[in-house]
Amino acid sequence: MAKHSHGSMDIETQEKTFNGFITWVTRTVIAIIVALILLALING
Repeated sequence: MAKHSHGSMDIETQEKTFNGFITWVTRTVIAIIVALILLALING
């Protein structure tokens, strides 16, 4: 087996993907909350 040393893997791509996912989720949640508030105000 190949030797593995902890912390030697390049994870830059995984970090970019994760940060993009978190950004997308945050923006989507904000958009949903705004839509729900507008619906509540319009139907209120």
